[in-house]
Amino acid sequence: MKGLGSSITRGLQVGSQITCHDNSGAKQIEIINVLNLRGVRNRYPKAGIGDIIIASVKKGKPEMIKKVVRALIIRQRMPFKRPNGNTIQFEDNAAVLITEEGLPVGTEIKGVVAKEIMNRYPKVSAIASAII
Repeated sequence: MKGLGSSITRGLQVGSQITCHDNSGAKQIEIINVLNLRGVRNRYPKAGIGDIIIASVKKGKPEMIKKVVRALIIRQRMPFKRPNGNTIQFEDNAAVLITEEGLPVGTEIKGVVAKEIMNRYPKVSAIASAII
């Protein structure tokens, strides 16, 4: 997996509810934990663009509700800087469900995906409608 060129400001913490923007059956998920995070003692884990989270499905198809899934953050509202100096901010927080191998569960993504996702997860960016 390729590393990110910039340090992404982490704008989502444990307990945040975000929308799932793919056609996997989940509509809204809640963050339970962040994978591969080196944190500080007694500090809530936080996630940003490109992070894999473990989440619980809150709204969606009846067979998906209360399921624990893995998801990838593709957009966040908190602004972050890219290596060229531009500051990027999206309108909403969004995630996509993925498997343990990093492959997307759905077949299409509604909305745009950050460019940082394209570098790290090419299979996810392949099904995106637009990349910013």
